[in-house]
This record gives sequence, structure tokens and C-alpha cells, in this order.
Amino acid sequence: MVTETIGAPRLERLRAVCARVGVGRSTIYRWIAEGKFPAPARIGDHTAAWDARLVDRWIEARLARPRIAA
Repeated sequence: MVTETIGAPRLERLRAVCARVGVGRSTIYRWIAEGKFPAPARIGDHTAAWDARLVDRWIEARLARPRIAA
């Protein structure tokens, strides 16, 4: 039987992060270099992934900002 822990870490690869945020890989890496987006964790010699909870928090913070009136 598999049980899922609420709030358990979930790793997402770059393609999934780009899809969730709605930007391309170069934008993600530029934002990381500028300190505007969470950096990925190294999970292998040539593999990195993001903690989905950090990406969730980043998205929530963006949505909480005041909106620009059209």
C-alpha cells in the first residue's frame, strides 16, 4: 500500500517547471542568475530538479502582487 504524506517534497524537472510558470528555459535560468527564481537541486551528475513546493511559493508570491490595471 502506498501512502502519500501531505506536503512531502516532490521534484520537478525543467520541462515541467517551464510549463507551470509559462516561460522558456533561458528565462528560468536568467531569473535564477538574477536571484528572482529558486535554483534547482542537483540530483545526479548531470541532472537537476526543482522542489515543487518552492516553485508553488514563487507562483503564489507572483499572484499576490498588485495587478496592473488595463
